[in-house]
Amino acid sequence: MEVSKFLAAILQVKSWADAFGGDLYYIVTKYSGSLLLQKKYKDVEPTLKIKEVDGLELVKKFSEEMQSMLGRKVEAVERLVEAAEDADLYHEFNSSLDINYYNAVLINEKDDKDNYVELGDEFILEPNEHFNNLLVNTTLSDIQLPTNVYNKDPDILNGVYMSEALNAVFVDNFERDPTLTWQYFGSSTGFFRLYPGIKWTPDENGVLSFDCRNRGWYIQAATSPKDIVIVVDISGSMKGLLLSIAKHTIVTILDTLGENDFVNIIAYNDYVHYVESCFKGILVQADRDNREHFKQLVDELQAKGVGTVNKALTESFRILREFRNAGQGGLCNQAIMLITDGAMEDYEYVFEKFNWPDRKVRVFTYLIGREVSFAQNVKWIACNNKGYYTQISTLADVQENVMEYLHVLSRPMVINHDHDIIWTEAYMDSALFASQAQSLLLMTTVAMPVFSKKNETRSHGILLGVVGSDVPLRELLKLAPRYKLGVHGYAFLNTNNGYILSHPDLRPLYKEGKKLKPKPNYNSVDLSEVEWEDVDETLRTAMINGETGDLSMDVKVPVDKGKRVLFLTNDYFFTDISGTPFSLGVVLSRGHGEYILLGDTSVEEGLHDLLQPDLTLANEWIYCITDIDPDHRKLSQLEAVIRFLTGEEADLECDEELVQEVLFDAVVTAPMEAYWTTLALNLSDEAEGGVDMAFMGTRAGLMRSALYVGTEKLSNRKFLTREDKESIFTMDHFPLWYRRAAEHPPGSFIYSIPFEDPSGNSA
Repeated sequence: MEVSKFLAAILQVKSWADAFGGDLYYIVTKYSGSLLLQKKYKDVEPTLKIKEVDGLELVKKFSEEMQSMLGRKVEAVERLVEAAEDADLYHEFNSSLDINYYNAVLINEKDDKDNYVELGDEFILEPNEHFNNLLVNTTLSDIQLPTNVYNKDPDILNGVYMSEALNAVFVDNFERDPTLTWQYFGSSTGFFRLYPGIKWTPDENGVLSFDCRNRGWYIQAATSPKDIVIVVDISGSMKGLLLSIAKHTIVTILDTLGENDFVNIIAYNDYVHYVESCFKGILVQADRDNREHFKQLVDELQAKGVGTVNKALTESFRILREFRNAGQGGLCNQAIMLITDGAMEDYEYVFEKFNWPDRKVRVFTYLIGREVSFAQNVKWIACNNKGYYTQISTLADVQENVMEYLHVLSRPMVINHDHDIIWTEAYMDSALFASQAQSLLLMTTVAMPVFSKKNETRSHGILLGVVGSDVPLRELLKLAPRYKLGVHGYAFLNTNNGYILSHPDLRPLYKEGKKLKPKPNYNSVDLSEVEWEDVDETLRTAMINGETGDLSMDVKVPVDKGKRVLFLTNDYFFTDISGTPFSLGVVLSRGHGEYILLGDTSVEEGLHDLLQPDLTLANEWIYCITDIDPDHRKLSQLEAVIRFLTGEEADLECDEELVQEVLFDAVVTAPMEAYWTTLALNLSDEAEGGVDMAFMGTRAGLMRSALYVGTEKLSNRKFLTREDKESIFTMDHFPLWYRRAAEHPPGSFIYSIPFEDPSGNSA
């Protein structure tokens, strides 16, 4: 009896479920108009062409376009280098020179008498959309100086005066290539000339901590790749302040290294030990993770015992020799950084045995403290091993003294005039935090060194500074647009070190309270950490080596902030970007991701249907280029397409294939407006309730929508607005509802239940 009741209950529940499912299917079929849309596509099927996307051809085409775009940035930097070197060649140093210049901190500042302060004349600043609406001056550059550099120092005044020649080149570069962003010259004396000119604000303590000479682009351009062993004395005499200065010196040296450099740290007292035992006898890549790890270990060092430097030096020379002989490491400069208070025993034989007469390893010595009795010993070591000696008495001395080694390492480059072009690892453009998808926040910099060409100083190898220009990665990815890659497709960039420049799954920010902050190691995320199905690292290895090819992988793709997973088969196509250390990858999902529908629609027919009020286009997609000509920047993409098709804007550059797809989609989907309008007009209070809106989207980024209720009654007013990035077509992705629906059988519907996240926002 109990069993029959149980079965009856199950049948009853099933009956309710079937009825509920049937009613739900009826309602969404009716109000969505899906059957009408299917019929319209069926009607035009005989006229359609299906084009298969050739992924390898596509990635090569994108790569060539990126190479051309990046090549223009290199040309701009080369023009700046030539102008700076010529300006210096014809400039005679004047120790009594007294000039005014635009100091970025002081511009537009007035004193109590309403007069402009010295170095702070009127400097016109206007918001500029190309520079994220910051207040800038696109006709002039201005000068920033760190707090510890005197703004009237003769070296500064002469350098500023000489580098004024760059103003005309900055402006000319920007006119030639309006996609250029920031251009700048970082001087070896410490001043930073930035174009366009901006107002520079000190930090909350009134300090200008930014020093261009500490930046990765400056350091990488000023020196070649290097292998460095840092040797630090932790004997008992190094206690207290001396050890603090030594630790700060090590940290500062680590901050001058990048992912093209290799490093290790050896501490010595009675015996020699590696600060990280796992790295014993080797050098490791000086990427951000390793540098931060070393800093933590250095902070834990304690002083005790007696110093025996000869064993530490012997170990350092051994590591460097083994790496050199094996063809490992930076394959360029090798150096030992010796940090000590100077008390040391016999050491000369170590250099005789390991470094003389070739002196392949430079030795830089840092004498810690005010004591000078051991200075001769420490100086002798540096001078007899092609290095540099400096004494560091206080914590304030560290920064300036450490930077000197870079000038020594740069001398061979300067003497030979090796104008190497460098591209930096990705870094954060903080001005874009709130305005762009996370994977598009990052920048890279192209930079080149500037040398003195004067005959009288050429043998000295004088580095004047470094010029550079920023390249937003979103500009690169505009050349690999989503509409060519399909609903799940994407493009990504990585460096020859395996680190990601840009990838949809790279999340460089995290939320702390209501603020977004960059993750500590956002720019040293390895490709294998996001393409984790590449277990054999076949893709990673090929891209690091700059190869061209393709492979396929079954992948699990998280969507909806990780709450759902799609199971896809992806085809990967990859190639290098010539002239850069970057590689480009393109991913197409099997099936609909590798095919495009081509319809034959006339401009007249398509234009009529494009002008309907329920239609929008993906405003972040580039149907027409509107961000170069200032007259076009005010146009939405839909307005630009319409003006292009009507011939109103003859000079608009548009993607004709994408525009043709839009015309076809507009015509096929046009009957939806009349269908939805008729339904809305016939709604009565007794009719089925609960439907707020109907909407649809196409692969060409076209959307149509209709409201069945007044806007004030909408259950989710943010849905499909520009603020609702997840649900609209953006430069970074197809909408979430579109991506999920694409993987379901035709004729079926997907459902999502909104929920409140902890902050109270509907998700």
